[in-house]
Amino acid sequence: MFKLRFFAILLALVVTAGCKAQSSAPAQGDTDRRIENLIRSHFGLTPDINVTVGAHKPSNIPGYESLTVTLAREAQTQTIEFLLSSDGKTLGRLQTYDLVKDPVFNISVDDRPVRGNPNAKVTVINFDDLQCPYCARMHQTLYPATLNRYKDKIKIVYKDFPLQSIHPWATHAAIDADCLGAQKADAYWAYVDYVHAHGEEVGGNGSDEAKSFATLDRIAREQGALTHLDTEKLNACITAQDDSRIKSSIREAAALGLDGAPALFVNGERINGGALPAPYVWMAIDRALRAAGEVPPPSTDSPAQKLGQ
Repeated sequence: MFKLRFFAILLALVVTAGCKAQSSAPAQGDTDRRIENLIRSHFGLTPDINVTVGAHKPSNIPGYESLTVTLAREAQTQTIEFLLSSDGKTLGRLQTYDLVKDPVFNISVDDRPVRGNPNAKVTVINFDDLQCPYCARMHQTLYPATLNRYKDKIKIVYKDFPLQSIHPWATHAAIDADCLGAQKADAYWAYVDYVHAHGEEVGGNGSDEAKSFATLDRIAREQGALTHLDTEKLNACITAQDDSRIKSSIREAAALGLDGAPALFVNGERINGGALPAPYVWMAIDRALRAAGEVPPPSTDSPAQKLGQ
């Protein structure tokens, strides 16, 4: 799975700051510097990331103060709450999760084309990049095998997550797909099917972005004609190349902590591992169906047996 680099910080572990052999607590300025050095070292921060340790405040945990560490690089910032022992020797983090407002449970699918049963109790959401070969493999996993297996028990929704830094025509493809989807879901899915299956036709043998853009536009217009869309409206949308919806989807992906595509969610369960084989995806769908009070389709083979085929 392709990766995008940012701060990439996982701060769920309790770590120790300072020398344990020290008999007295260090001064606050020394402690703050130790905290900064430990965070830089332990999490491999690059030198251009500024680390600011905030004021020490009382906490609800006996024997610990609370403090905020702010990471900043250019216009991007991230704040992390820590706990510091009263003797200044131990740094830790107590992390809580909101079971209602967490982004994983609130991925917006408004106005997105749906494949499958719009009223199904299980929703499969895929953050997709139309230039990504791993996304093309995931697409093959979902269609037709997964949709054929579950039929009206699931609905599938794609969200735009073009990795522009490594896939120069992915954003253009996403915009064209959304132009089609704004008029008819079938046109959107036919375009997505085609682009995922014909990436070499779009990309060619070189890096001529203008040629790739022209190819994508041609495919979109041909699909619009096949599905009897409003040609004038479609052409205006393709020409405008408004990326506001794409940027909104990318921001949502960032809030979910995504750093690559494909990224699959099944009723709030994230399936890690990139383009996984169908049986693993089906295991998550089966769990979601049972939780929703539905019976998964029968299967004579275990996922392990299927993977061995």
